[in-house]
Amino acid sequence: MNTFVLATNSGAGSSVMMIVMLAVLFGFTYFTMIKPQKKQQQERQDMMSKLQKGDSVEMVDGLRGKIDSINDADKTVVLDADGIYLTFSRLAVRTVLKKADAAQASEAPVKEEAAEAENKETAAPVDKADADSAEDEK
Repeated sequence: MNTFVLATNSGAGSSVMMIVMLAVLFGFTYFTMIKPQKKQQQERQDMMSKLQKGDSVEMVDGLRGKIDSINDADKTVVLDADGIYLTFSRLAVRTVLKKADAAQASEAPVKEEAAEAENKETAAPVDKADADSAEDEK
């Protein structure tokens, strides 16, 4: 009889411990998997709701262009990719590139060209001086 009482007492302690362990496991799963996923989904919904005509976007397949028009009824976006107009679902938008980022991207090649032109200008007089000294030696 004492053995039966001891077994039931120890069983109650292990069941409480099991419930605590399950609660800790559920809490760990919630904070590491479910909550970050919900946060990311909410950020994406906010991004989709803030789409405007003229925004530069990148689609899921890597295509980049500017939004020409948005159809809220069909949930579609017409994208202008260098004069080619394509219609996509709004869900196909991966990221919205800021207008400032697009302006910086277009300014970068201009700055590189200016730097190359400057290098050519500084290199040209050196070459002329070498050519002049070579002519003087003849």
